[in-house]
Amino acid sequence: MIGRKVIRFRILAPVLVILFAVLFLPGASLYYRYSGGQSCTRCHEIWQPYRDWHESAHRNIACSECHGDVMTLDAGFHLKNLRQLVKHVRGQVPEQVRLKTDDVLKIEQRCAKCHREEYASWASGPHGASYSKIFLNKEHNTNTLLMDDCLRCHSMHFQGSIRDLITPVNRQGPWKLVDSTLADRPAMPCLTCHQMHRHGNPLDRPPAVKPDSAGPTEEIVRPSVALFDRREQEYVSLDRLPLPQVFEGARLVKISPDQRQALCYQCHAPSATGQVRSGDDRTPVGVHEGLSCFACHEKHAQTTRASCTTCHPQLSNCGINVETMDTTFKSLKSPHNVHTVKCIDCHTKGVPQKKKRT
Repeated sequence: MIGRKVIRFRILAPVLVILFAVLFLPGASLYYRYSGGQSCTRCHEIWQPYRDWHESAHRNIACSECHGDVMTLDAGFHLKNLRQLVKHVRGQVPEQVRLKTDDVLKIEQRCAKCHREEYASWASGPHGASYSKIFLNKEHNTNTLLMDDCLRCHSMHFQGSIRDLITPVNRQGPWKLVDSTLADRPAMPCLTCHQMHRHGNPLDRPPAVKPDSAGPTEEIVRPSVALFDRREQEYVSLDRLPLPQVFEGARLVKISPDQRQALCYQCHAPSATGQVRSGDDRTPVGVHEGLSCFACHEKHAQTTRASCTTCHPQLSNCGINVETMDTTFKSLKSPHNVHTVKCIDCHTKGVPQKKKRT
């Protein structure tokens, strides 16, 4: 008798689960959709992100588009929510919601659905580098010991220390990732420099006919641009990031007032001495002193080749094709390093005097 009941239960259990899913999940999904996302705020720690989203440039995008909902087919997503529910029942409620490494990487994939051009540029550029490319670099790891501070720029959203990411932590190797699934994942995803819930207006569709020239009211930077501070686990908006003072010897180097550079300087910064070209500083001196990073570098791809011909066409007065020069900062022997090149580097017989205006 007991055996028959067990058999019946085994047969009916899957049927009941399927029936529950068919009846409950669509209803829950509809409830979420027509509540405008407010159903998320039933848990008090979700209220702050919800309020920020409601005032952000993404306020017309439903929470489920980026974070998933009850209809999401990812089993891991539902298991994570189940664990969170158990914690709530036990009274283990976090004061603030934190996105985990896997959450950030999944949201990065969803960014590509709307921002296709920007995503493609970023993915093909240096900031789209994978964990393996950055942290398994034999030349770098042999010369420089990996440390937790590496994560400040190269993997801001990783949950853990450098020992949780790479083993062994030494200069001998061979090195490998503790979690091999991260190998091809981007170490600096979109949320490194963009805050989804940052206050701002939704992006309008571009006009059918573009204006002939840029005006003073043209938007230069989106309000989402911000630095994710790994230590504080918070975003610092662009207007709160400082531009540094950089020196060449005792001389104060002129820096462009372009505030977007403040984000660049958080990682590409000089050492504590403040000297140009120390640390990972790229501040231009010489003929390019005072130019903004974005005068040459594209926002997402960081490509620079086209910027040379913008200011130095082949039919220029000097007749020099700058694209044939070794302008890279990586070559210490290059006489035309774009960040340090001076007039005398090209005019070896003497720099022509400026003609006086009559």
